[in-house]
Amino acid sequence: MQNMVRVMEWSPSAFQTMGEEHLRQHFLVHLNGHYEGAATGETFNFMGKTDILLRAKGRNAFIAECKFWKGPAHYKDTIDQLLTYAAWRDTKTAILVFNRDTAMSTVIEGVDKESRKHSNYKRNTDWRHESGFRYVFHHNGDTNRELLLTVVIFHIPGPGE
Repeated sequence: MQNMVRVMEWSPSAFQTMGEEHLRQHFLVHLNGHYEGAATGETFNFMGKTDILLRAKGRNAFIAECKFWKGPAHYKDTIDQLLTYAAWRDTKTAILVFNRDTAMSTVIEGVDKESRKHSNYKRNTDWRHESGFRYVFHHNGDTNRELLLTVVIFHIPGPGE
């Protein structure tokens, strides 16, 4: 999925008018090419429908939500939403943040700040990524059960860029 950053930067006009659903479809195409059709979109899991669900060998490999950046409060709501989709056995989650109208450095800073102050946040992991983070959170209702939250921020050029 991280390779999509380069694809979007190399062909910005292909993505500049796309909404969340169409962008998600691009990720699903790539995931299904690699995981032989195991990735689905808008799939029910636990307490709602998640944007991307990858199942492998009878388990959820990961659960992801896709959202356009609309500020820190909206991002915090996205974390809350994703956590309601993660059942106790789910340990890998992701948020794909699409940014079209804000300086990337502002979004990156906002994501890190909001993630660290979330009530389920436990710690960061050592993951080198120019526009993303990897955190350890705990499941809702079980502070001892950990899950990995990977956040990757994508710059989606707007029509005027």
